[in-house]
Amino acid sequence: MPAAALPARLRRLFLFALAALWLLPAHAGYKVEIEAPKALREILENHLDLSRYKDRTDLSSDQFDYMVETVGDQVRQFVSTEGYFDPVTTTRVVGEGDERVVHVMVDPGARTLIRNVDIKVDGPAATRSPEQVAEVQKKWGLPAGEPFRQEDWDKAKEDALVTLQSRNYYGARLAQSQARIEPDELRADLSARYDSGPAYLLGPLRVSGTRRYPEQIIRNVNPLNEGEPYRVERLLELQRAIQNQPYFSNVQVDLVPPEGAPANPPEGVITAPVEVKVREYPQHRLNSGVGFTTDTGAQVEGRYSYYNLFNRAWVFDSQARLEQKRSYLFAETAMPPDQRTFRNSLYGSYERTIDLENTDTTSWRAGLKRSRSREKYDITLSLDFYYDNLLPEGQPAQISKALVPAFAWTRRDVDNPVFPRRGNVINTQLGVAAKGLLSDATFFRMYGRIRQYVPVGNRDLFVARLELGANITTADSSNIPATLRFRAGGTDSIRGYSYQSIGTPSGSSVLPAKYLATTGLEYQYWFKPDWGVAVFWDAGTAADALNDIKIYNGVGIGARWRSPVGPVQLDVGYGIQEKQFRPHISLGVAF
Repeated sequence: MPAAALPARLRRLFLFALAALWLLPAHAGYKVEIEAPKALREILENHLDLSRYKDRTDLSSDQFDYMVETVGDQVRQFVSTEGYFDPVTTTRVVGEGDERVVHVMVDPGARTLIRNVDIKVDGPAATRSPEQVAEVQKKWGLPAGEPFRQEDWDKAKEDALVTLQSRNYYGARLAQSQARIEPDELRADLSARYDSGPAYLLGPLRVSGTRRYPEQIIRNVNPLNEGEPYRVERLLELQRAIQNQPYFSNVQVDLVPPEGAPANPPEGVITAPVEVKVREYPQHRLNSGVGFTTDTGAQVEGRYSYYNLFNRAWVFDSQARLEQKRSYLFAETAMPPDQRTFRNSLYGSYERTIDLENTDTTSWRAGLKRSRSREKYDITLSLDFYYDNLLPEGQPAQISKALVPAFAWTRRDVDNPVFPRRGNVINTQLGVAAKGLLSDATFFRMYGRIRQYVPVGNRDLFVARLELGANITTADSSNIPATLRFRAGGTDSIRGYSYQSIGTPSGSSVLPAKYLATTGLEYQYWFKPDWGVAVFWDAGTAADALNDIKIYNGVGIGARWRSPVGPVQLDVGYGIQEKQFRPHISLGVAF
């Protein structure tokens, strides 16, 4: 007996009978009570016609009686998808008119289990890729001993096909499948046969959709090699590389089997072009956003970009952000990526912070940068000039400058860039300055940060963070630009303390220091997919000397929300050394 649903002819007969009886006298609605195991009860409540039409007031008595008489056929149809092929259904109607209650009692009987599974792959994969065929068989989603469910059966077939199609065998197909049900023995025998088709190799790129911006941009960031084996992940890597460029709003990448290619080539291999279709952004783009953090207060942001400067796809990017305690201006002109995917740019910025631990800071920065962003790694070589004016309350201004050649490296290895649950993000920075070369001091600057994500169970998450920074120099720290020194405290540092409140005390002010070390451990309990709570511990310090440091500790609890626009974080931290509670809120919306 097949595992199929109610025969189509019986279904059509039922619908015809309902239509034919529609003109007969109507009666009020009724109630339905279903007694069945919970999983089956939910299915029957949602899909039985008796349940679906219970609130209708235009059903005739003959229509109602017909649904009651045939409910057993519908029950058999729906519970068979869960592996129950011999249910016993008892129906009882109590009351009259709109007081009627239909009691449907379902004894599903024993569940059918999988007895045998036979999965075969024909075609070139059988000899060229035996390990891939073994993977299909090993990962089969409905093994012997498991209950038969129609949904699981469909998913197992699809997942096995995806395993073939995602690597080498782009044209693989399901040639035949059968679920043979033995109701008397309560057993199911499954068989599926796949035809792998030929193995595919990647051919040349075919690009379409470019009008304003040169096609060479796409070719320069292309990580694929002609002749390499087809893998869907490699096509997705190309898609992401193109999407990371600022020129394209939509990117589609696919393999295009050549016309007239034989279904079974003699060598079992076909080379197919890679088709790239893009949709370009307009030359002008304007973005804005609002946000709030307890560190610097409410903020409003605007950004204007022009993507075809000099009619050569150079990008002019400008940004302005106004916060309660900080204002920031930025402008950059960047060239398109070259054949090694590096982008060269020239930029400048202005930043001012006010009343941060009784200090005001004004910083000017200009520089040249050569950077490359790939799937998991970013590399930047830069030459930056800093000119900072630090003004502590009631003290003379500290004006300092430095010309800093620098190197930065970032590695992103997470499962989700917006809401990560597994992996880590690592950032390192190295820079050097020499006194007399547009610098007030000789120093070597190092900075590193790592954030590790460890999943716990199906939803929970453990997050660990470490941050280290140092300016190696014999000079006084005041000769190093303030923005190259360090302070700690705040939402992404040591919670329980004010933003940048940990550093070198000087009168009523707290000045940035030569050295930094912070760490944090956080456990997030997600009681719903998008809502969670967290407990955390943070610790660290910022100081000018390593022989007399004070470690600051903070503990607390918080709420987490995976909002449609990004993560929202609300924490309450307790600073143990300062014996104080402080809220920490971080949210933002771009539009």
